[in-house]
This record gives sequence, C-alpha cells and structure tokens, in this order.
Amino acid sequence: MGDLKNRRVVLAQRPEGLVTEDDFGHDEVDVADLASGEVLVQTEYIGIDATVRTWLSKAEGYIPPVEIGEVVRSSGIGRVVASRSERVREGALVSTLTGWQEYAVVSDDPMLTTPLAEGIDPLAALGVFGANGLTAYVGLTEIGRVAQGETVVVSAAAGATGSIAVQIAKILGCRVIGITGTDEKAAWLIDGLGIDGVINHRTDDVPAQLRALCPQRVDVFFDNTGGPILDAVLGRLADHARVVLCGAISSYNDLFKPPGPANYLNLIARRARMEGFISWDSWGRYADIMDTLGEWVADGRLEHRSHIFEGLPSAPRALNAMFLGENIGKIVVRV
Repeated sequence: MGDLKNRRVVLAQRPEGLVTEDDFGHDEVDVADLASGEVLVQTEYIGIDATVRTWLSKAEGYIPPVEIGEVVRSSGIGRVVASRSERVREGALVSTLTGWQEYAVVSDDPMLTTPLAEGIDPLAALGVFGANGLTAYVGLTEIGRVAQGETVVVSAAAGATGSIAVQIAKILGCRVIGITGTDEKAAWLIDGLGIDGVINHRTDDVPAQLRALCPQRVDVFFDNTGGPILDAVLGRLADHARVVLCGAISSYNDLFKPPGPANYLNLIARRARMEGFISWDSWGRYADIMDTLGEWVADGRLEHRSHIFEGLPSAPRALNAMFLGENIGKIVVRV
C-alpha cells in the first residue's frame, strides 16, 4: 500500500518457560493492499493476555497456534487509516486482533473488528469493555451462577479479568475473597475495590486462610491460575459449589503438564460442578453485557486499571510481567 512500512514482532521459535528476546524476530515489511471487506488499522494499544502465551506453543486450543514466522497474535485498539468496508469507515477507532505490529490488515467481520463508541477510553475498551469484562461477567453469571449472599473466591484477583470479577461479585451481593501474590495488590483489593478478604498465596498458608476467611466454605470459585491454588480451593468447596475454569496461568510456561488436583474427589462429596468456558461463545450477548458493565462503570461501582509498557519492542517484557505477577490490572503496550 504505497510506501507504507509495517514494523512487526514475529515468532522465531517456540518459547520454553518465560519468553526471551531470542523467541522473536523484529522486521519491517510493506503493508499489503486491501481486499474487499478489509480495513487497515494503525495500532495504538496492544492488550497482553495470558492466552497470548498459549498461542505461542504448538498445543491445540480453541484457535490455531501462531506459526513460526507469523506476527504474534494479540488483541488491540487502533485507528482505521484505510478501508474497503461498508461497515467500518476510515477514521474509526476499532477493537480487533492487531497482533504485535504497527499496522494490521483485518477483516470487517463483526466478531473480529468492532468500531468503538465515540469518546470511549481505549484502555477501558481493551479491558472492562473487552474480553476481560465479557469473561468475568459470563464466568460469574452464566457458568458460576452466583447468587446474593454466596461466598465467591477469585484467583489472580488483581489481574485484568480477576479484578473485574471480584467487583462484579460484590455488585451482585456476594462475599468476595481474592487470592493474589503481593501485599500491594492485597491492599488495592481491600482498600480500593472493597472486597471482604485477601489471601497472599506467596506468604500465607492458603488452606488455613481459606478456612479462616470462608467459614461457610466456598460457593463459587473463579479460577484464573490452576495448580496448587485450585487444589486448595477444591478442598474447601461448599455443597453444590461451582468452580469456573477461566485460565491456568500457573502452568502456561511449564514444559510438561502438571499433575491433576489431589482434591478433585471433593467435587463428588460436595456434589459440586467444575466447568471451563470460552467467553466468545456468548458473543451474541456482547452488546447487552457491555450495557450492563457500562452502567456500573458510569455509577462508580466498577473501575478498571492498566499497567502500561511503552513501545512495540517492550511486548515480550510485558508478556513476562504477567507471569511474574508484576502487574495490577490490564497489561497494555502503547505502540
């Protein structure tokens, strides 16, 4: 497309453990011409989610992995600088799969590219009004079926999805306990978001704290981590509890699959249910869910926070920061 050049970060090799600079290549290529129904987006913000790390492995998931030599797949927000679409006009700010690159040629398919409402905060669009908000809402209300007065536990509670989930659970009248990894995050969850209790999994005895903070046991567990934390909460389930499997960030960098949780038999004794989900399956309800989240944001009951890295080359460091527990809220790369 003319003389326009695209700076990209591509996958050079499959990472083992935390990513390194050697796992990626940096290049500059000509921007491709647009076909009918495509738009050219100049990336402004890239969202960093745990699922990005799963796409870099060769394991099968709900969409194919990134191939060697391909741009690293990631959600993002950008401005449409050229369009061959009747639905998405030039100048629009859109949410789409930008990937780790300065320019992205994307389809105008409504499930892939969504024009943002005038005046919306791009950081809010990446988090609370994006996949994180949709995931938290669907996981709690449709999979967890939370009810007023129940005890809800959320792991990775200060992360992009967890921090929204704890707030939604509070809005719905639940008693909420967050599990996190630093005292700074614990303070924000208690003092900033007003949840009822916090467990620091790095310094606390998690099973003991679950007994202390959940005397009536756990009705709903929104799990972002898997591993030992999942096992500990399984041992503290209430009768007819629901375990919502959102993610397993504790094992995404492992070279081998971790052993299954020892306390899974408690699902039988407690007549409990454990279910995984993908929020995309509820895409048909996206507009209604965003309206609800928007009302809560507008009246101050739901807040969002971003942890920003500067520049496209910082994307690998930003991805590692999530697994090292360095972030509070949504990790974003400002391109």
